[in-house]
Amino acid sequence: MSISTESSNVDLRTIEVSVSGCQTRSFPSGVTAREVLCECGLASPEVFAALVNGVPMDLAATLAENVSLEPISFSSTDGKEIYRHSSTHIMAQAVKDVFPSANVTIGPAIDEGFFYDFAFERPFTPEDLEKIEARAHEIMKADLPIKRLEMSKEEAIKFFESKKEVFKVEIIKQIEDARVSLYQQGDFVDLCRGPHVGSTGQVKAFKLLTSAGAYWRGDERNPMLQRIYGTSFPSQADLDAHLEKLEEIKRRDHRKLGKELDFFSLQDETGPGLILWHPKGALIRLLIENFWRDQHVQNGYELVYSPHVARLDLWKTSGHVEYYKDNMFAPMTVEASEYQLKPMNCPFHIMVYKSHLRSYRDLPIRYGELGTVYRYERSGVLHGLMRVRGFTQDDAHIFCRPDQIASEVRKVLDFTLFILRHFGFTEFELYLSTRPEKAVGALGEWEQATNALESALKGGKFHYEIDPGEGVFYGPKIDLKIRDALGRAWQCSTVQIDFNNPERFGLTYAGEDGKTHQPIMIHRALMGSIERFFGILVEHFAGAFPTWLAPVQVEILPITDKQTEYAAHVQEQLRAAGFRVKIDERNEKVGLKIREAEKEKIPYMLVVGKRESEAQLVSVRKRGQGDLGTMNLQEVMNLIGNDVSLEELTVPSNQG
Repeated sequence: MSISTESSNVDLRTIEVSVSGCQTRSFPSGVTAREVLCECGLASPEVFAALVNGVPMDLAATLAENVSLEPISFSSTDGKEIYRHSSTHIMAQAVKDVFPSANVTIGPAIDEGFFYDFAFERPFTPEDLEKIEARAHEIMKADLPIKRLEMSKEEAIKFFESKKEVFKVEIIKQIEDARVSLYQQGDFVDLCRGPHVGSTGQVKAFKLLTSAGAYWRGDERNPMLQRIYGTSFPSQADLDAHLEKLEEIKRRDHRKLGKELDFFSLQDETGPGLILWHPKGALIRLLIENFWRDQHVQNGYELVYSPHVARLDLWKTSGHVEYYKDNMFAPMTVEASEYQLKPMNCPFHIMVYKSHLRSYRDLPIRYGELGTVYRYERSGVLHGLMRVRGFTQDDAHIFCRPDQIASEVRKVLDFTLFILRHFGFTEFELYLSTRPEKAVGALGEWEQATNALESALKGGKFHYEIDPGEGVFYGPKIDLKIRDALGRAWQCSTVQIDFNNPERFGLTYAGEDGKTHQPIMIHRALMGSIERFFGILVEHFAGAFPTWLAPVQVEILPITDKQTEYAAHVQEQLRAAGFRVKIDERNEKVGLKIREAEKEKIPYMLVVGKRESEAQLVSVRKRGQGDLGTMNLQEVMNLIGNDVSLEELTVPSNQG
């Protein structure tokens, strides 16, 4: 089988190439991206690909037309993806060398790393990963050239059939193009669109992290594969810093801390994805919910409650049965009628709106609810508080006139940032998601709604990116991501425009013109869900909640049982002042009590011994700061009160 990468035709034309930081220059047609960068003095070991008219390409790619060109290094998003996807090929070659019977499937770059799925007769062990990683380092050291090849589909199918790579054959058969590209390094050839780095030696620091099972194409009806995760960086120092970050992520894991701090549990008897809130976690949750409710009332929302089930017909009307069925639990039959656990709160809020005649003067109407919903998440994707089957949405729905959309969305965005900042988040990313392939409603309605969202973003001078085709089936949306203390992005808040459900449910209002009109519905959640937001907060604060959110704000530590009576007096005074206080009455040394209080991440510890008891004082320790000295009770209450006091809760200036 012959593989050709060059044309026999000689092209004597010249082309113009514009390179950032370099004057536009003329080159013979067929010049490579590498040659252009060398001519412009921009070639370096750090540059391993090029952006040609905005499309990432190999440095060996030939240029046949006038183009703009930019060098790609690891510092860019494209660079990281190319570098790490090249790393997956190194890993796949290593796996095939160590375990020749393994079949290769797909291996994409992901955020901060990569993975590759293999069909293998057993799960990979930690010892297997060590062998694979050692072989990968040998491949990197060999500095094998990485070459792009092209074949017809028929040739590629025969090629991979000869290798008994059945999954590659399946992929190729589904490709519509007549020709496909492959990449070769040494004896290893893999199907790939590219681009790649120029040689295996350009990957400098490489580490395999873990392995797990994964279904082929993510479908549990398909064969179970073995997925190996890894990461790579241009230097060992960068890799070491990343590995330390991963260790910190493990230390902050909300599942680990949730158990250690006794916040919540998941138990087999209850069922997967269903959370049991323990007293400490429940108290933190209550504080979050109370803050949420208070702020919503102050910001013009009316609070409502809705049931956990409804007739199935309600979900047929809303479109959920048609568009969301795979994420819903099976219906139940009650007195010959079918009922459905609610996956959303929105139809109930619609029915509240529909219970009265509405006028244009009534709008906007804002309904808010901390409503628990139930969704059928596959067991393989359940993850602590982050992916569950029963969760409480901080939900609200706004019914407004078309001319009010932009202003209401702007208010929601400002309100969202106000809430999130109050919990310690300061970095945000906003995305405008447009019409998906599977959608309802006329194109004109989608355009109107999308323009309104964009107007709100521009009016508020928010920086945002377009996320094409990622809107929900009933309308476009704005998604907001927060960055935590470790720099990780979490999707929490969403604002969605819905012109479909008002039509489906026949919602109306009497206009100023005396005619009947249809309102616009805005779906929005600020935290996403209480469960997931709680999990994010645990990891953001590493379990050390700020004093206002800590389940126990003060622990009193008597040195001997002779100070128990005075400790009880201190507790009574602090509780009367509104603080959450407990006493460690155990017959243990005070040093042990301090260490355990620190382990519980209690903000304040008050040590009382004979001297403090006689003088009516306490010795104060603060989490993270140690000994603050001796104080009287009023001084202590002032100190903790100042710490507990929330920032002045001012309503954003444009709130109605």
